[in-house]
Amino acid sequence: MDDRRESTIVGSASAIILAGGRGARMGQPKATLRFGEVTLIERTVSELARAFDDIVVVAAPESEAIELPPLGAATIVHDDDAYQGPVGALARGLRAARHELAFACSCDLPMLRAEVAVWMLSLVGEFDAVLPQVDGRLQPLHAAYRRRCAGALDAMLARGEHRLSAVADAMSARIVPDAEYRRADPDALSCLNINTPEDYVRAMKRRLSS
Repeated sequence: MDDRRESTIVGSASAIILAGGRGARMGQPKATLRFGEVTLIERTVSELARAFDDIVVVAAPESEAIELPPLGAATIVHDDDAYQGPVGALARGLRAARHELAFACSCDLPMLRAEVAVWMLSLVGEFDAVLPQVDGRLQPLHAAYRRRCAGALDAMLARGEHRLSAVADAMSARIVPDAEYRRADPDALSCLNINTPEDYVRAMKRRLSS
């Protein structure tokens, strides 16, 4: 825990962290990668706990789940099917969330900042979701959703759509353009994710130089 200012929206929104992936390109599950003295999942939970009183971690089905470290007050729920992608996992997390609004992310964002998550939630307004577009790529796992989006995600799966990037067309979504997003996160580090060993090395170097 650092001395950055606490969010003012504690108690009004949930945070959902998807942690059920195999990490095929990484060669191991990313949730339990070490990042300094803690694992990535511990770091993500700790960071979001500064701003959210309800944190839901979506893990693989119990028969397939990796052993996660103690995660404090976070609620751990399990996918129904192993390694079926993030669409169903996000729907599962939204249904488990206590609040109407939720920030959803993957567990592999080592530079995630709670303030950026809170800012995106402030943009929801009448929309179902708020998704940033950074460097030309939509970021559906660094985004804000209403809990009712679970139904739209179910409908996507029913028609065979497993790409989470398709959520922008499946619900009323506000796309935050790159320039606007960078006013809150100038270097876009909060949505920098780790997919490969090379990404991991670069993230560790950033950590040591920051």
